[in-house]
Amino acid sequence: MSSKLFAIVAGAGPGTGRACAVRFSKAYPVVLLTRKAESYQDTVAEINKAGGKAIGISADTSDVKSLDSAFEAIAKELPGYKLAAAIYNVGAGFSRKPFLEMTVEEFDIAIAGNARGLFNFAQKTLPLLLDAVPVSEHPPTLLITGATASVRGSYFFATMGASMFARRALGQSLAREFGPKGVHVAHAIIDGVIDIPRTTHYSVNGGAEDGKLRADAVSTHVELRKGRSMLTLEQIAESYWNLHTQHRSAFTQEIDMRPYVEKF
Repeated sequence: MSSKLFAIVAGAGPGTGRACAVRFSKAYPVVLLTRKAESYQDTVAEINKAGGKAIGISADTSDVKSLDSAFEAIAKELPGYKLAAAIYNVGAGFSRKPFLEMTVEEFDIAIAGNARGLFNFAQKTLPLLLDAVPVSEHPPTLLITGATASVRGSYFFATMGASMFARRALGQSLAREFGPKGVHVAHAIIDGVIDIPRTTHYSVNGGAEDGKLRADAVSTHVELRKGRSMLTLEQIAESYWNLHTQHRSAFTQEIDMRPYVEKF
């Protein structure tokens, strides 16, 4: 485990957030931020039981005071540690309905979680990431989880599309500003349904095997069988780790991931 470096995951509930926390805990102590403690408790216990170090803190990224308190707690829990990786995985404002039935409140909720939350989180983490540039083995990294809505406004998804477009644009601006300073900012478009307990009953892509994205921290490899070439399936968290460990001579600003049968 790297000495005096840590990682933080905002939006560390089941799925991508949990998987990233577990993957990054193999190298760093990790801080898990969620609005409710029950969203991080199991993952914190799992990481600590496995011999890693995890800290869970309840915070609302759309609220500056809440985030300030969270980072004050982090400084007390990890004195002298520098930030190697920050992951923004907060999801908010998922509302599928006709535009004329949407409310301003629903729009504000989506903007608050998906865009303003990233703005607040980036303002707290980027100074810490810059401070780690001289000492971190890998380029300090801000990773941003996106979605299909980041690049395409869809039928009945006006609030989601508007807020995720804003998130992506903010990430692009940050990448152009902080990349030359040694901080890698990358955006990941997660184009498909993630295979978590909440989506177990969802039938997507005709029920095809591996038709949902898997967020597990360990890659699944399938072998060549009966003359058929089967692709290695890179998992979301492993892809995030690969972004973090990229050399600064070849930063990736954006990737997109989808199941092999997903239409795009």
